[in-house]
Amino acid sequence: MPMTEQATGAHHPQPRPRTGGQQSAPVEHVTGAQSLIRSLEEVGADTVFGIPGGAILPAYDPLMDSTRVRHVLVRHEQGAGHAATGYAQATGKVGVCMATSGPGATNLVTPIADAHMDSVPMVAITGQVASKAIGTDAFQEADIVGITMPITKHNFLVTKAEDIPRVIAQAFHIASTGRPGPVLVDIAKDALQAKTTFSWPPVMDLPGYRPVTKPHAKQIREAAKLITSAKRPVLYVGGGVIKARATAELKVLAELTGAPVTTTLMALGAFPDGHSLHVGMPGMHGSVTAVTALQKADLIVALGARFDDRVTGKLDSFAPYAKIVHADIDPAEIGKNRAADVPIVGDAREVLADLIQAVQKEHADGHRGDYSAWWNDLNRWRDTYPLGYDQPADGSLSPQQVIERIGQLAPEGTIFAAGVGQHQMWAAHFIQYDKPATWLNSGGAGTMGYAVPAAMGAKAGAPGRAVWAIDGDGCFQMTNQELTTCALNNIPIKVAVINNGALGMVRQWQTLFYNQRYSNTVLHSGPDDVNPEARGTRVPDFVKLSEAMGCYAIRCEDPADLDKVIEEANSINDRPVVVDFVVHEDAMVWPMVAAGTSNDEIMAARDVRPDFGDNEDD
Repeated sequence: MPMTEQATGAHHPQPRPRTGGQQSAPVEHVTGAQSLIRSLEEVGADTVFGIPGGAILPAYDPLMDSTRVRHVLVRHEQGAGHAATGYAQATGKVGVCMATSGPGATNLVTPIADAHMDSVPMVAITGQVASKAIGTDAFQEADIVGITMPITKHNFLVTKAEDIPRVIAQAFHIASTGRPGPVLVDIAKDALQAKTTFSWPPVMDLPGYRPVTKPHAKQIREAAKLITSAKRPVLYVGGGVIKARATAELKVLAELTGAPVTTTLMALGAFPDGHSLHVGMPGMHGSVTAVTALQKADLIVALGARFDDRVTGKLDSFAPYAKIVHADIDPAEIGKNRAADVPIVGDAREVLADLIQAVQKEHADGHRGDYSAWWNDLNRWRDTYPLGYDQPADGSLSPQQVIERIGQLAPEGTIFAAGVGQHQMWAAHFIQYDKPATWLNSGGAGTMGYAVPAAMGAKAGAPGRAVWAIDGDGCFQMTNQELTTCALNNIPIKVAVINNGALGMVRQWQTLFYNQRYSNTVLHSGPDDVNPEARGTRVPDFVKLSEAMGCYAIRCEDPADLDKVIEEANSINDRPVVVDFVVHEDAMVWPMVAAGTSNDEIMAARDVRPDFGDNEDD
């Protein structure tokens, strides 16, 4: 099976298998299943999220004896995959999930696709029917290698027990180096049952997989010249900077140049939100200042970002005046959506370190950028169009205020995981992120149901830190069964259900673009409201549901109780806590750029289009 060109990515090296010439390790006689568990121990996997089943069952027997690998029995394989992602995002290590063949494996497809879109290092291990039965439509057979080929960085089908240590070593290496991503290891049941030998480290040979980490010096010099000669530069920072652990270098470069910084949804925390150079998050629901800064810029320095449609809006009208410096570890991203004037292939940490030196040399040679006029514009936009929200006129809870107060009252170092939709955007805007790996979300795939299992994985990987899941009532109903997993495994996460009784973001679009025809977005009544008396009733009752799963549960409906309820939730750390925040249903996410339109069309609020004047368009 060919290695995909996309095999590029992260920076958290696993124990290196030998490449020949080293003294052989002692050989043990084991089963393939024992070899799998020993291999997981040797690569440093300490937590596996999964569910046993027929084809993977041989692996679960030696797993019971391992003192180095903790297994967390989830309630659904999708939960296992998102938990592995949350674990990886919070710790920087490779997340591991495990499932059986057929439906067990196919239930991992969504979290694998999610990890692929967000470049998360993950190894998914699946059982497969016996090798001689592959291709016969055997019971619980699915071609998971074929199914996941477009959404993995690489995948393996193992039919021989002796290949298991090498494949596991390769899987962890590929997942965690270059551009990180998910790797699937599908192991036939007879390979797990067969007798074999185990020795570590295995000889590993990956021809063609050589991620470039060191940037080209000439490109770095060109980028430094553009930075110091630009009048309106912007540092456009993506999630790759966090994955490269390059946030300290980013801060040095930003302060050295004085250029404004905008951090994407996946990069929140890469640069402190509270820093004077930070102008906010760009994109469809980005801050007016960040979106407009990119539109008016004469230079964009993209670092570990991919110019995705949610940031660029209508691509042919994006940043029309800007030259582009694009640095990424994955050469396939450079020029994919926007042509780069200076393409730089390399690890973000090395790129930034070299850029700092090159800019310092430019300064020493008397070349220093003057961005004073640019900052006059940026500060005026910041002052004129700050992020904000209105309190509901009926005295009900504002969802933005709920999320803002959770952020303000949370303990130092809290990790926040969000679902997808309105609450995700409010959590991005109204919680301040000043450190990396404190914000976890599904950016590329936009997976509803991500928050609870991802928070579970984050808490399992960082048990000493508080973890809040900010979830919507729609998202929560997709994966809340993992609260049972949390309760039974001493994983005391906290969940805020932002309960507006609707699929909020879809409802917002129906309000704005579908003449307020709310087709199938109301969650607390039946089709066409055939049971109008059900309106306003609690189906399900999230407090009762959460209590039934072993959680401490509270409901909050009155703004006067908000702080007291949040503080109560923060004080309980011996079990999961769920707070049902019943909020106003008509709150909307602003600013907003309508899908398919130019970022120039950004609306600061409903019927409020910013006025920048003509003099800033030159």
